[in-house]
Amino acid sequence: MVSVHQILALKVWAASALVIMLCGQFANSQSFPSRPIRIVVPYPPGGSNDIMGRLVGQKFSEAFGVQVVIDNRGGGNGVIGTEIIQRAPPDGHSMLITSTNSHLITSLISKTAFHPIDDFTPLGTIDASDNLMVIYPGLPAYSLQEFIALAKAKPGQLNYATSTTSGLVTTAMFALRAGIQLQHVPYKGAGPALNDLMGGHVQMFFSTPSSMAGHVRNGKLRAIGITSDQRLLALPNVATFAEQGITDFDVKSLRGLLGPKGMPKHVVDRWSAELQKILMMTEIIERMAAQGMGPFYMTPDTFRVRMQNEFIKYAQVIKTVEIKGER
Repeated sequence: MVSVHQILALKVWAASALVIMLCGQFANSQSFPSRPIRIVVPYPPGGSNDIMGRLVGQKFSEAFGVQVVIDNRGGGNGVIGTEIIQRAPPDGHSMLITSTNSHLITSLISKTAFHPIDDFTPLGTIDASDNLMVIYPGLPAYSLQEFIALAKAKPGQLNYATSTTSGLVTTAMFALRAGIQLQHVPYKGAGPALNDLMGGHVQMFFSTPSSMAGHVRNGKLRAIGITSDQRLLALPNVATFAEQGITDFDVKSLRGLLGPKGMPKHVVDRWSAELQKILMMTEIIERMAAQGMGPFYMTPDTFRVRMQNEFIKYAQVIKTVEIKGER
């Protein structure tokens, strides 16, 4: 027969075991980071996502006290690397650095195994890229309105270059907004597109200012509009779209960090807080400026809302102009 003292002892042991187990679970949930961190860049080395990933990755390593590895996983227009993070454990040790335009648009025109918003946890934005519209300098157009008038006078006769799906959607949005018809000429990279633009084989191109400002300054290209809220310091004579009558044309691409779906809130908060601190560092601001970039921070919640709104906007454009893609 079991005595009263034995029963009490068993109850005390069981209660102690439960406390130890719960404490262990709590400790495990709080033990971030507990190993090296991986930031996946879904493109080959050398691009802007890779450059920015390595820049902030070094500072995250210092902040977290663990090694941060940049893992380039190019292929499938960013899909391969993105799917790696979709399938990763949601413990905060695997992140994706990507641009919203490419991330959202690719999922709209390609067969992907993920939803670009629902299957990920936004951690915050890093920087934002506006679009500079440049044309062949031999065209008799020196402003947006003059280019639009020329395109209306020659419907379907002016060619535009693209090197990414986001560039294609941006130009399609502009053509719809301006009420013009342009002929699409796709390229596999910005370099070949710019070469043909400078040679007059195509007549217009949207891309980031950092990749084209030098060509504009030396007269090989003519910039006729910037989609930003204000003029660029590097090109102060180039008027914004809004200044030239094209309002509500927000095609800003945000670069940010995404984690797998289901990350614990305390881990999300830690990533977000450290990111905000990093983007306020003078060293980071100066190094970003040298790349033609600048910090642009959004909280995780604001970042999610922005992606949701952009997803709807891009879906409408893609449906209207019947843009198609393939995996």
